[in-house]
Amino acid sequence: MGSGVGAVLHQHGLRVLTCLAGRGAGSRERAAAAGFEDVPDLEILVNECDVVLSILPPAAAGAIADQVAAAIRATGADVLYADCNAVAPSTAIAISRTMLDAGARFADAGIIGGPPDRSVNRTYASGPGARELEGLREFGLDIRVLEGGVGKASGIKMCYAAMTKGLQALGAEILVAARLLDVEDDLRAEQERGGDLTSVRHFVERALPSMPPKAYRWIGEMEEIARCFEDLGMPGRLMQGAADVYTNFRDGGVLATELPIKATPARRS
Repeated sequence: MGSGVGAVLHQHGLRVLTCLAGRGAGSRERAAAAGFEDVPDLEILVNECDVVLSILPPAAAGAIADQVAAAIRATGADVLYADCNAVAPSTAIAISRTMLDAGARFADAGIIGGPPDRSVNRTYASGPGARELEGLREFGLDIRVLEGGVGKASGIKMCYAAMTKGLQALGAEILVAARLLDVEDDLRAEQERGGDLTSVRHFVERALPSMPPKAYRWIGEMEEIARCFEDLGMPGRLMQGAADVYTNFRDGGVLATELPIKATPARRS
């Protein structure tokens, strides 16, 4: 997603920087192909940039915000920080405090869809820096401002991902269970008899082949959705279970070996 967003910005004339210290060869290849400039450290990055977009696995969102905040304090850089990760509103609020305390401006952002260089993509934005972030519409991004504070954009992302990725997790378990119980063909026939389950089955079959390579990134996302629901006074265990499903895929468990749908190769660097 990060390379896709950056590629669109680069194609529309912006200089795009990144810091790839500690990253793998795959990340470096994608950044080079997208036209990024790799800088040695975050202090150079925040000094050279007007806007910093944080787009990474959600479990790392807080840690990278702390690192960028330290670089802003060390340099006195004047920058807008947009957290574009799939995190709970409470996590986004905590990150906003970190960045505002460091002297940065802040926008809460939630990305829905695939990488914008090759698929339909929308970025919802809220909070004090949302209108400033909206300026990137001039450079190819579909940014839609939501009225309200930090947490509004993260909230829509949480609810959307709970439906799509939660359903994929449930669908994967159902299909593997049917295979192991030797009722796979019978279940398909029953689900194809018409009604709402037919469209649900088709959604699962379209979505699952591309899921396993991304499962490791979705573990933290499901945990953030669980936190979001619990913050609202609702049970979060369902989404914790989805995180367990994606952990099983990441670790090569029975779901990864028995899924009756051909998966695309994993890419984790």
